[in-house]
Amino acid sequence: MALAIVLIVLLVGSIIFNFNNPWGATPVASNWGSIDETIAITFVITGIFFIAITAFVALALIKFRYRKTTVWGQHPAQNKPDNKKLEVWLTIITTVGICALLAPGLKVYSDFVEVPPEATVIEVVAKQWQWSYRLPGADGLLGKSTIAEFSAENPFAIDPMDPAGQDDIIVASNELHLLLDQPIQFLLRSLDVLHNFYVPQFRAKMDMVPGQVSYFWMTPITVGRFEVLCAEYCGLAHYNMRGTVVVDNARDYQTWLDKQATFAGGQQQTSNADGVDPQVEQGRLLAQNNGCFACHSIDGSNSLGPGWKNVMGREETLVDDSTVIVDEAYFRSSVINPSEQLVKGFPPVMVAYPLSQEQTDAIIAFIRSISD
Repeated sequence: MALAIVLIVLLVGSIIFNFNNPWGATPVASNWGSIDETIAITFVITGIFFIAITAFVALALIKFRYRKTTVWGQHPAQNKPDNKKLEVWLTIITTVGICALLAPGLKVYSDFVEVPPEATVIEVVAKQWQWSYRLPGADGLLGKSTIAEFSAENPFAIDPMDPAGQDDIIVASNELHLLLDQPIQFLLRSLDVLHNFYVPQFRAKMDMVPGQVSYFWMTPITVGRFEVLCAEYCGLAHYNMRGTVVVDNARDYQTWLDKQATFAGGQQQTSNADGVDPQVEQGRLLAQNNGCFACHSIDGSNSLGPGWKNVMGREETLVDDSTVIVDEAYFRSSVINPSEQLVKGFPPVMVAYPLSQEQTDAIIAFIRSISD
């Protein structure tokens, strides 16, 4: 009897909480409101079965509970090895329920991967723990990519002999801008492990599998800034693999687009028009584009790696209890072989980066600029 009461309380409490819960989905900012509708249908169907099964179990516990006045053998159990009528009804109800659960999802997924011809193609590349993007240039086409061309200078592995790739726009940053009401096909690639490109407000997500190109399409319908998340565990800094998608009107989008670099033109040159040392700014951009800020903060706090603020010249204790002065030589060694002199208290998650001496100098200049 006590168990039956617990089940009834659980059932009633679940229903009340469902209609009074403090959480709700974020507003839809794309054409995929149908995904919310599919989730609602699934929730209603599973809710009906949850109520029916829980109520049946509670009723059975009450009706067939043990009573002190019960005489053993007074109501012997009947031997019914089968009940065709019950089996038929259970089969029909179960089949209808499964079809009702599957059909909306299959319809939405079919629409999800059926790209309209007017969609613009954007390539998304994931790497521990950063996002980068490639957009078509004036010709509207993305150039071919081949693994043989992959390098630190060409992370998108664009074929330099393909004319269509020369004007490809390279966004080596965690921030991507989209044009309002423009259908977009996202081509998704991973350079290392399994990732998942997810923008909650777009109701759009898809796994990114190394060695494969997955895709989906969507149309942004709301101007604003939205957070990009990695929705597949990809390592210790998975929680910090974040980015931003900005949906712009036509004028703002074109202003942003005009500032981006192309594959043939290379990275945009930094200037000291605002009094910023070009080498320091280059180092900041390199650190941002290579995902350094996912593990190294610039505000003095520690994350998966030591914070960079005021780190230059500081004495650090290594895992073998020896000490080292953080200087240029230490940084260069850490870039080439990060596990050789690992700072105590931090996991060995950093991989070697194939940076040129000029790029390393720029990052060191940036770190020095935020150190006393």
